[in-house]
Amino acid sequence: MGRRVTVATCALNQWALDFEGNLQRILKSIEIAKCKGATYRLGPELEICGYGCWDHYYESDTLLHSLQVLAALLESPVTQDIICDVGMPVMHRNVRYNCRVIFLNRRILLIRPKMALANEGNYRELRWFTPWSRTRQTEEYFLPRMLQSLTKQETVPFGDAVLATRDTCIGSEICEELWTPHSPHVDMGLDGVEIFTNASGSHHVLRKAHARVDLVTMATTKNGGIYLLANQKGCDGDRLYYDGCALIAMNGHILAQGSQFSLDDVEVLTATLDLEDVRSYRAEISSRNLAASKASPYPRVKVDFALSSREDLLEPLSEPLEWKYHSPAKEISLGPACWLWDFLRRSQQAGFFLPLSGGVDSAATACLVYSMCRQVCEAVNNGNQEVLADVRTIVDQLDYMPRDPRELCGRVLTTCYMASENSSRETRDRAAELARQIGSHHIGLDIDPAVKAVVGIFSLATGKRPLFAVHGGSRRENLALQNVQARIRMVVAYLFAQLSLWARGARGGLLVLGSANVDESLLGYLTKYDCSSADINPIGGISKTDLRAFVHFCLEHFQLPALEGILAAPATAELEPLADGRVSQTDEEDMGMTYADLSVYGRLRKVAKTGPYGMFCKLVSLWKDVCSPRQVADKVRWFFCKYSMNRHKMTTLTPAYHAESYSPDDNRFDLRPFLYNTSWPWQFRCIEAQGPPRCAEARPARLAQCTCSAPFPRLCTLWGLPRSCSSSPATAPLAGCEPACSIAWL
Repeated sequence: MGRRVTVATCALNQWALDFEGNLQRILKSIEIAKCKGATYRLGPELEICGYGCWDHYYESDTLLHSLQVLAALLESPVTQDIICDVGMPVMHRNVRYNCRVIFLNRRILLIRPKMALANEGNYRELRWFTPWSRTRQTEEYFLPRMLQSLTKQETVPFGDAVLATRDTCIGSEICEELWTPHSPHVDMGLDGVEIFTNASGSHHVLRKAHARVDLVTMATTKNGGIYLLANQKGCDGDRLYYDGCALIAMNGHILAQGSQFSLDDVEVLTATLDLEDVRSYRAEISSRNLAASKASPYPRVKVDFALSSREDLLEPLSEPLEWKYHSPAKEISLGPACWLWDFLRRSQQAGFFLPLSGGVDSAATACLVYSMCRQVCEAVNNGNQEVLADVRTIVDQLDYMPRDPRELCGRVLTTCYMASENSSRETRDRAAELARQIGSHHIGLDIDPAVKAVVGIFSLATGKRPLFAVHGGSRRENLALQNVQARIRMVVAYLFAQLSLWARGARGGLLVLGSANVDESLLGYLTKYDCSSADINPIGGISKTDLRAFVHFCLEHFQLPALEGILAAPATAELEPLADGRVSQTDEEDMGMTYADLSVYGRLRKVAKTGPYGMFCKLVSLWKDVCSPRQVADKVRWFFCKYSMNRHKMTTLTPAYHAESYSPDDNRFDLRPFLYNTSWPWQFRCIEAQGPPRCAEARPARLAQCTCSAPFPRLCTLWGLPRSCSSSPATAPLAGCEPACSIAWL
């Protein structure tokens, strides 16, 4: 009858500039699609070169090698008798475009350039590409000679067009175009396009999957049609993890769902659908049909090929299904773990080294490595030969067969508790017990000799010996002594990462893992160049609140009872002397705010795009039931003082898995100065102009010890703080404060 079509989309774990590996994964996906009976195969955005090439797109080599891979695809017998839709950069009239190249049986049917480029958040496509702005227009693209000899074509259509096969009409969108206010699928659908394709390079963010699914289902609900979405999967060379979720939908229903996280390099989805279902669905939407009667036509590229076969009456049709979402805690257990696996195997290192403190953050990082080991064992048990080959290379044993996650964890993860005289027995025991339960190779050591040696060098050179505050030292001395401990831990971590396997008679080195969460990074609550400085940080884009939920998830699902004590313990850096053997320092007291509040500040600062005054205005309403306006003003002022004072630390943040919309990552996502006027005089004066009534209990913890200056003497009185002002109000510090520059850059 010629009405049932089988179409394929895929998620591929491509790697930037890995042209050989990318080619093989593309060919494998086409082969699988054909074996499943598909006559159309869609791949991810820029799959030939890998999405994350960044400034390599400027290089002519990237364009050349992409053309060479395209030539290999055209020449391969695997690509015969199936319409192949692949992504690559194309130079046309000396302008670089992000394109889909659609071909069939060694002939290029259409080169379709991207028309709306992603240029927010982590995306910078306008830096490398130009959008095609001539809607419903095409022109001739002159093929390079290497392709002319294969296709026997001199020119091919280049531009905004659709494909007209014998039995249907196919139109392309590329990633961002689905997210625009007026997506191309709207006009294409009104012009009779029945199959929409979307090639994406969309990365993981917690709680984002539903947005993608909603956009696709809504597109086909309003206009009818079949929608295929392909996406990249995995880490292709930087902080992002592309989370698959390939899908096929029709008339508002999901027909096929791909995995969001897995270790499979190639995943292919197919669905068999009846074109008449699209036509009958559209027939009864009168508003749609009225708009269609006025629609401007798209250029059609005629294709002498049918997606359906004449004898398709007995072909079983795909059934609708309910999309299955992961909880945020499970997303954390899978996404960063897959990212760690890609980093480990592609860096060709022998494992990870993790300073394990006995707190929630480092415990969460250890659990992510354990989750990675669980996924590796599961993939091998399911017959994944690529994963088996990779793990054998990592452990340097050709006949190794991973069966037990704990045993594998002992081979690839080394944990280390670095005790000082300020460390408690409780944290030492919690770290050791967690290491035992996940199976890591655990080391316990004492850094006090190194700390005393470094402080001794200072004393020898200056004749001064700094003291902790509890022993009579100043705040500056107290902070310096804490920082020495933290920085020595970083030095020790890298020494052991390089040589611990050598000491055990094994080959290779270890990647050092950091474990500073997104909230601590935002506030700068970390020592610059301490053991938060590492090779990679799998939790650096995750909030403390979400990390605690993840650790609780691991407690329940991974059977790790040691986590119960870790969750119950107060968060502490353990850098100040103990009081009667007990912890005397907690994170929230040090920060002067709770982690829950810090998450709110982070989202308002980045997602809602507020400065001090805008944040105050929003929080006065948001927190009206729990805080007075004065308390809100104090909290906002305290946050922005601390945030701006420590913003310089973002320039050296360890590359971290991107998972949160308010990440302070200075590399590409959150571009801001790192030298601020930390007094924010104009902004804070605007807040004061609103006249929040004074409140004795308004001042947050340790506000009187803020290290920023008060530019206006009036503020000292209005904020309910003790005042010690000199004749120069621009430099008058608050009582109990030191000048901002004295400790802000530590």
